[in-house]
Amino acid sequence: MKKINILINKFLNKFGYKISKSNNTDDLIKIFKYKDYEEYKKTQIHYNKNKIKYIFSDENTLSGIYEYIIKKLPKENLKGICHGSRNGFEIHFFNKVFSKSEIIGTDISNNATNFKNSLVHDFHESKEEWISHFDFVYSNSLDQSYDPKKAVKTWFDQIKINRYLFIELTDQHTVQTSSKMDPFGIETYFFPYLLVEWFGSKISIEIIKNIKSNKMRERKVDMGEVIDGASFVAEGLTSYVFIVKKLND
Repeated sequence: MKKINILINKFLNKFGYKISKSNNTDDLIKIFKYKDYEEYKKTQIHYNKNKIKYIFSDENTLSGIYEYIIKKLPKENLKGICHGSRNGFEIHFFNKVFSKSEIIGTDISNNATNFKNSLVHDFHESKEEWISHFDFVYSNSLDQSYDPKKAVKTWFDQIKINRYLFIELTDQHTVQTSSKMDPFGIETYFFPYLLVEWFGSKISIEIIKNIKSNKMRERKVDMGEVIDGASFVAEGLTSYVFIVKKLND
């Protein structure tokens, strides 16, 4: 069975995916170690280009975030940023529903320049003009971080006080899935405890749980508007969106 799994994963890795098993260890966190930053960057760019027509985001999860935001904040004149946004589906979605706001995105790959409102940027790195600038930050790409504490602290610094950081994890982001492609793995139930360890009384945490789906009655985004020939690849996965509210600096 092990040999079969290896062969299957060799095939799936060409497309940026893998199969995984349940965690039967005591580990709650695992981070793949690269030789250096250049290996990390080269690896992430490689898989970005392999997966450029695959959309991991879904309208059901993003709609849940949208509905949460409009209950808490004005619907207009918002500033948002999506990190690790690949082909920009989530950027496009949020700009559709927040039509009088400004939502941008980042990706480490130069592919980002091919998509509207998307910038080439390593999400671990701080930009002075983004400090306390955004009403919300969203990412489903924390699994692609070589240093999740650094990444999340960078994102946290980018939101204003009493604003929100949305981090989406699924059962594909566990310890068992940590690899060269997706270096950070964590058992989902442990993530809130890690956030409290990092931020203490500076935050409050809520969780939205749902099933990832794009089979909504009223679609907000046509895939062709994002990239021709794109396909959704996460239908049916359980999504956990951790909502981190910034109470103070």
